This record gives sequence, C-alpha cells and structure tokens, in this order.
Amino acid sequence: MRQVQIKRKTNEVDISGQLNIDGQGTTKISTGFEPLNHLLTLFSFHGLFDLSLDAGGDLQHHIIEDIGIALGKAFKEALGDKSGINRYGDATITMDKVAVEASIDIGGRPSLHREVPAANHSTIMDTWQNKTFDDTNFTAKHAEEFLEAFVQHTGLSLVYTIKSGEGDLHHILEALFKAMGKALDQATQIDPRRKGVPSTKGIID
Repeated sequence: MRQVQIKRKTNEVDISGQLNIDGQGTTKISTGFEPLNHLLTLFSFHGLFDLSLDAGGDLQHHIIEDIGIALGKAFKEALGDKSGINRYGDATITMDKVAVEASIDIGGRPSLHREVPAANHSTIMDTWQNKTFDDTNFTAKHAEEFLEAFVQHTGLSLVYTIKSGEGDLHHILEALFKAMGKALDQATQIDPRRKGVPSTKGIID
C-alpha cells in the first residue's frame, strides 16, 4: 500500500498527517484556513486519496507554502521509484460557467504553468487577480503558492488551463483542484502492462 506519514516541523510551522494514494477519498483536514481545507478536500475526494492533515504556524503564507512542501514530499515518498505508474494524467472539470483543465507529468522535472485562452483572457484574469475566495482573504496567489511548492517537491509538471470563468474565483479554484486530483489519480495509477519505470531513461528523479 502506498501510504506514508506526513511530518514537517520548522520554527514557523508544525504539520502532521497521513497520505494513502490508493484510498477512497476520505479526508480530515485542518489547516486553519477554510478555503484551503475545502480545496484540499476536493482534491483528495476526486483523486481518491485518503488524506489527514493538521497544520499550525505563524503566518498564512508560511502555512500554505509548507503544506505544499509537506504534501509534495509525501506523494514523492509514497510513489517510491515510480515503477509501473501511468506517469501522465489529464482532466477537465466544469462548474456552472467555469471549465478548467489540468495536465500532469510525474517526470521528475517540476514546473507550474497557467494558460488562459486569448478570447477570455481579460475577463478571466480580472477574476484571477482581483477576486477572493468568497468573502475570505484567500486569493489566487495563495493557491499558486501552494501549487508551486507542491509541484516542486512532488517532482511533477502541472499545466492548467482556465478555459472559461466569469467573476467567481471560488469556482475556478474548485474546478482546478478537482481537475488536479483526477489528473493525479490517473498519473499515479499502476498499469499492469508496465514493467519498471515509465521512462526510456530507466529512472525518474
């Protein structure tokens, strides 16, 4: 079973929990920030990852970033040498007038990239840059701080495309984290036909 303990303690944060990649989407998440609790719950539920997480610390920025670090390291540890995994995953999630696609490669070359179609660019970017998650102080920048830390420490590439989205950052972020969960579920699943690591190099760092 690909299950690991999550533990990260610094002078700024204290994070603990457990991750099971081959789970049923069961969660118990307490980060101190309800929007992040909600997004990680959606990510885990739709990715079918069992995740428990308890986090505390001094500043919102530190907690959000360090949760990304801790969760990324947990996924990397749980995947081991990555023998047999699909490696790639892709999913599009639609919510009302919002559609977000997430594409993932667990290839050992971490990167995060956002795409917005030219036809919808100004409307979407106004929402992305100027709105908050409902009436909280959680912004798209906070979400990207988590994502950047997560991809760096998992060792994956994440390209996400906000295909449409009007005025509602909550729905954009919900769709993004759901799509990311489903794409990561695909990428981490074992293909019984695959013998060894899914790279012609024979290794994924």
